[in-house]
Amino acid sequence: MNLLVVGGGGREHALCWKLAQSPRLTRLVAAPGNPGIARHAACVAVSVDDHDGVVRLAERERADLVVIGPEVPLVAGLADRLRDKGFAVFGPGAPAAALEGSKAFAKDLMARAGIPTARYATFTDPGAARTFARELGAPVVVKADGLAAGKGAIVCATLAEAEAAIARCLERREFGAAGATIVVEEFLRGEEASFFAVSNGGACVALGAAQDHKTVFDGDRGPNTGGMGAFTPVASLDAAMHARIMRTIVEPTFAAIAREGAPYRGVLYAGLMLTAEGPKVIEYNVRFGDPECQALVATLEGDLLLLLDAAARGAPLPAPAPTKRAAVCVVVASGGYPGRHPTGAPIDGIDEAERMPGVVVFHAGTAMRDGRLVTAGGRVLGVTATAESVPAAIEHVYAAASRIRFDGMHYRRDIGRRQAARGVVPPGGHQ
Repeated sequence: MNLLVVGGGGREHALCWKLAQSPRLTRLVAAPGNPGIARHAACVAVSVDDHDGVVRLAERERADLVVIGPEVPLVAGLADRLRDKGFAVFGPGAPAAALEGSKAFAKDLMARAGIPTARYATFTDPGAARTFARELGAPVVVKADGLAAGKGAIVCATLAEAEAAIARCLERREFGAAGATIVVEEFLRGEEASFFAVSNGGACVALGAAQDHKTVFDGDRGPNTGGMGAFTPVASLDAAMHARIMRTIVEPTFAAIAREGAPYRGVLYAGLMLTAEGPKVIEYNVRFGDPECQALVATLEGDLLLLLDAAARGAPLPAPAPTKRAAVCVVVASGGYPGRHPTGAPIDGIDEAERMPGVVVFHAGTAMRDGRLVTAGGRVLGVTATAESVPAAIEHVYAAASRIRFDGMHYRRDIGRRQAARGVVPPGGHQ
């Protein structure tokens, strides 16, 4: 099978690493890829935003399957373009990708389908938004409707902060068109989890769950980032909770989007809050999370290519094999991230890190300059370790991260430690 993977970040490196292990694979091409992906695939310098270029590349490579990693090309309709040309595509078309592309659309769909979520309202008028925020009371959450690189959800501890967030979106237009409409919603209390399921346009299967760490500093302090680390499994998501999430959230979501005339072929990431009343949806993503994908893929058993291909073609979905491994991913970032940060710093120690037990280092923001691996982004690497339990994976991943060196690097040192401290063991043998 000839496979084209669209994207060039840590998520796509993890997917290419796993897909390259498939005995069905004949050729793997990535657009644009990165130096880590180049270990598994032929990388072609075609941007994810160059839809014409991606289509031409798929035609040239005679791709049997195209896997689209990032959300931006999905929301912009790349999957539709490719399907119109006759390609099998893992990733939803634009009408279904609106689940991530428009928070207002997603919340309205949840309301129509009776899917549990926070109380909310949608606004373009700042005065009306402030009135509703006062009605809800602090804390409150203000969200830009459109894509904002993971930074469009603002948790406001006070009403003054809510008013400032509304002004940032609707008056100062800091998020541009993405913030021209906002969702104001109640603050949900509980434990967050990222739940992943794959659909073939009709049936669906659960893939697994992970927990992300969004803020830049230990103890969940500092500004939000694209994600500073993740772990799997999540102790509070036992078999009964998995079944409840599938029954009350995942299956109704796929059914609701199908009723909109947009059957879903790809992976859905439901960002959940496990509240005292049960699981509720915080948001949807229409692709694998990053860095959740790195942790999740590292523990998957069996041939991932079979599952993605079946979903893309609307064929029966093979049930993912249960795993008894845990994984932790720690993001190593550039100095200053998520603010302004330098690039071009030489990176050392990856080979040394990968000699640690169960460790693989996924490239997120790297480049080759004059034959030297250097930093090329805010989130540079996703150091990932698997082990028999979350505490063991934590030990391995931090031993590996300590081997990596570049100027200004920083990473959180508490990824997964809260769960490890609780010592909860869910059914099925995981920590």
